[in-house]
Amino acid sequence: MSSIENQPLEYIVAEQLVNKGLTISTAESCTGGLISATLVNYPGISAVLTHGVVTYSNEAKMELLGVSEKTLEKYGAVSEETAREMVEGLIKLTGTRVGISVTGIAGPGGGSEEKPVGLVYAGLYIDGRVKVKKLNLSGDRQEIRSKTVTSILQWLRGEI
Repeated sequence: MSSIENQPLEYIVAEQLVNKGLTISTAESCTGGLISATLVNYPGISAVLTHGVVTYSNEAKMELLGVSEKTLEKYGAVSEETAREMVEGLIKLTGTRVGISVTGIAGPGGGSEEKPVGLVYAGLYIDGRVKVKKLNLSGDRQEIRSKTVTSILQWLRGEI
């Protein structure tokens, strides 16, 4: 067995989840399923990963996760409030002990002065606690998506 330093980040996180018996689900927008796909790199993730939903449209966020239309109108899809409602709705849907939500602007278009390309909000639910994190990332569309996944997995690793 290789040392933990030589393992990919998703292996380290997956082993933490498996060893602690923490089921996990994801609700992804700008990453389009990349977080769950990255976790699936780990053989044996099926012991804990139950759901990975892509809720790219506002309609999907409302229908599948119960995000409030008022929240979307007032704060927008890319907001702390939406990320929080996404992860809370995800847990209601899946019943997992850990949930991750992510919503952001991967670019190259879609950004504004107030909400630039690279702005991402992530929600993290662990056993009843919800935290939301704001990320300001740079790069092209794929780099922003990859950096989001890495940031979320590092955050999750530190929280569990």
